[in-house]
Amino acid sequence: MRPPSVVVLDVNETLSDLRPMGQRFAEVGADPSLARLWFASVLRDGFALTAARSTATFRDLGADLLRELLPREVSAVPGEGPELERAVEHVLSGFMELPLYPDVAPGVRALAEQGLRVVTLSNGSAEVAERLLGDAGLRDLFSDVLSVEDAGVWKPGPGAYEHAADVCGTPLPDMLMVAVHPWDVDGAARAGMQTAWVDRDRRPYPSYATPPVLTVASLVELAGTLGA
Repeated sequence: MRPPSVVVLDVNETLSDLRPMGQRFAEVGADPSLARLWFASVLRDGFALTAARSTATFRDLGADLLRELLPREVSAVPGEGPELERAVEHVLSGFMELPLYPDVAPGVRALAEQGLRVVTLSNGSAEVAERLLGDAGLRDLFSDVLSVEDAGVWKPGPGAYEHAADVCGTPLPDMLMVAVHPWDVDGAARAGMQTAWVDRDRRPYPSYATPPVLTVASLVELAGTLGA
């Protein structure tokens, strides 16, 4: 593979562990398993808007979906009013307190020590990524914390990856997109990036998606592979 000069890291589920979001749902009286359905629904609607050449922020989509979901699933949560808004805010604020996967800190440090420029590119807000990386003591290792909110198009739309290339001043083929989501890997590959799939759970890669250049079990393994 062509040695990349910029490593672009997805944030949600690639760096951050979303499993504690289930507890946020439980704390407002909902089934913890709804967290994964809700997150997938936010992505679905973000992708749909991108396909329709429109956009909305992750937070706005997430809040509206919670306003629909919580009253239907939790009898104690009314369909409108301050109590509903408190429940919505309680769930959304959980993104600011998510832990990073154990391999993230050593992996990012190893990438930076190799002289690679490391940035993030998230469908969520830059504010959330800044908070997560800052709390983990990793923010100084990232040259840029990027969000699709500034691109006006969600990943996997090509404009999101092109935005990262424009900000970094780097051609797309010299950038390596790193993600746990096959749809993100596929989108980046179609936009012209090199790609790495982080497969922590040893899952099969979907046959309909463009295969990644690299498949690794962790960011530590990624750094080792690139360093070799």
